Amino acid sequence: MCAYPFRQTGSDTFLLSPAHAGGRRAAALLNDKAAFPLARRLHTEGAPLGEVFSFVSGLYFRGKLAYASRFGGAPEQILVITTNRGLLPVGTMIRAEDLRALGTGDISLRDETYRRTLARDVERLEGHRIVFLGSIATRKYLEVLGNALGDRLVVPSAFQGMGDMSRGSILLEAARLGQELPYMPAVEARTTAGPRTW
Repeated sequence: MCAYPFRQTGSDTFLLSPAHAGGRRAAALLNDKAAFPLARRLHTEGAPLGEVFSFVSGLYFRGKLAYASRFGGAPEQILVITTNRGLLPVGTMIRAEDLRALGTGDISLRDETYRRTLARDVERLEGHRIVFLGSIATRKYLEVLGNALGDRLVVPSAFQGMGDMSRGSILLEAARLGQELPYMPAVEARTTAGPRTW
């Protein structure tokens, strides 16, 4: 997996929660006998992380990626939270062994590797506003991000009380219309317990 340094250009940085790299769609990509183009590229020259996670996750990650690409700056400022590699730009080229490795970690506050690598990379982020596109129903993202970023961290206010599919649809529609969503400080986001999401 070849990551590269974050480059800040003055516009917002977007942080995207990941797709679940240990599910059925990931298994389809990792099947050595899979013949569809993305799987073949993953097993040979590699494919961009954003494209792989869009396939693995479906609507929700596609919505996050489309929205961040529409309203963000350079691709290097669209970063994906990972289970055990910290933050990776969506254009990072990964291969089958990288996807397998990402599937071995856990997005959990009890997972020391997840917490340590994410906190390490978040500390490097510059810029006035960092937009988080992911679940706000549990503490697993916002605790680590909020401790490092404070008031710089914002989330779409529409995410309050919505499930993954609804958030994905809203993001895709906002990107299509070119209408950026209003944001709220992440410290004000409700963090009541909810179902496991990525």
